[in-house]
This record gives sequence, C-alpha cells and structure tokens, in this order.
Amino acid sequence: MDRLDAFKSIAAQAGRGELAFPTNVAASVKLQQALSDPDCHTDTAAKLVQADPLLAARAVAIANSVAYNRSGNEIAGVRQAVQRLGVRTLQSLVAALIVRQLGSQIKDPGLQAMAKQLWEHTAHVAALAQVIARRVTHVDPDTAMFAGIVHEVGGFYMLSCADSDPSIMQGEPEEWVEHGEAQIGRGVLNKLIIPEAVMQAVEAMWDGLRALPPETLGDTLLLANDLAPVPSPLHSRPGATSPQAARTIDFAIGDGTLNAILTESAAEVHSLTTVLML
Repeated sequence: MDRLDAFKSIAAQAGRGELAFPTNVAASVKLQQALSDPDCHTDTAAKLVQADPLLAARAVAIANSVAYNRSGNEIAGVRQAVQRLGVRTLQSLVAALIVRQLGSQIKDPGLQAMAKQLWEHTAHVAALAQVIARRVTHVDPDTAMFAGIVHEVGGFYMLSCADSDPSIMQGEPEEWVEHGEAQIGRGVLNKLIIPEAVMQAVEAMWDGLRALPPETLGDTLLLANDLAPVPSPLHSRPGATSPQAARTIDFAIGDGTLNAILTESAAEVHSLTTVLML
C-alpha cells in the first residue's frame, strides 16, 4: 500500500474508533478505563494494580523515586504506593504500560529501533514535563507527566500497524506529521479516554505554538519536548528546536532561571526517567 494511503486508511479507522489492539493492550485499556471512573477509590485502585505484577512493581518504584519520596521513607507495599501516588499517577503508569506494550508487539528490527527511541524520548518528555509543571508553569504535575507519556501514543500505534509493511514508515517524516499524526493520535487518545485538558495539550504540540515563558499545560509539554535529550524518530518539525539548541533556552522565573531550576531538578528528572524506562 502507498505510504500516504496507509496513513489515510488507518486515520479513517481511528476516527471511527476502529482500533485493533493486541490482547494484552486491550486488557490494559480496560484497566485504564476502570481507573478513569470517578468512583474508583484508593482501595479499588490498589486491588487493580496488584492484579498486574509489572504494574505493581513500577508503582512501588515510582513511589520511591526522588520526585515522589522527598522524605526518604521507602515503601514496599502496593497499597502504600497507591496511597502516595494517587489514582491520577496510576493512570500515567497504565498509559506507559499501554505504550510499551504497543512497542513490544513489533517484530521488524527497523521499527523496533524506532519504537525504542520513541519510548526513550517519551520518558524524558514525561519526566521533564512533571518538573516544569511543578517548578515553572504551576499546572498540575501529575497531569503534565500523563500528557508527556501519551503525547506520542498515536506514533506507537502507527509503528505497530506498520509491522506488516515496514516501508510505510520509511518516507519523509513530514508526511507522517501531515497525514497521520493528529488524525491517528486523536483516535487512539479518544479510545484511551484521555481527559480533555490532556487532549488539548497534545493538540497544542501538533500545532507547534509555544509561549515563552510557558504558562499552560500545552506550553509545558512543548517545552519538555524541546528539552528532551532524545528526539522523536518520527518527525522533525520545521522550526523545531533541536536538543542541542534547546540547551540555550532560558528565561527568568522569580529570582531564578529555567536552567537553574533544571539543574536543581536533575536528580528528579533522572529518577523519573529511569523508572519509566524500566
């Protein structure tokens, strides 16, 4: 199938909600839907997490990370981890699991390499977004991390679909940006019941318009994306800031600067990135 025709076909299916998830991904999507229920309380969330050993291990690990354990008191139980993290952070971990599962289904070596780099990029963006939200823009940090985790989920879905014909992903990155990214991404995000605020932030990334100094969740996500040391392999936007050029981004924040805050928060960013990469 022609590359553009493939994008358009999958985009049309995504728009209709006709998404083909592997069995393990479908199970995680159901878990995400359960956690999205407003009546899902901590005890229920803990039971759901305990049913998935991998998710349980990651929940404990992130609860003990520098970003969530500033007192230095380590915990070993899932229930304690859920209490410390809250349901919204658990949703982020489940979203991360879904994204990783989509990548793990890929058999083609070239697409596997793209999925690996895309996840490294995603983990860095999520960790940076959490810190930037807390220290700079003062939007909700957990929501910012969640937005960072899901901002490339459409790309992961596309890579998994391309496994039967890897040539689909071998053209110019701009073709993916123009004909697949927003359409497919929006369909996958809708399927995962992503909150409207997060949807708007991801859509702001597709528009590529970021204010400095940043103010909104969308600005937070865009700045984190620019600052991520590992770029997305799926596209290089016209006018996008390279990781090298992004190091020159700085502006005053109160009595400090962005670069000073990022230096102070380096351990937190590294801790979160490490946990997400597990």
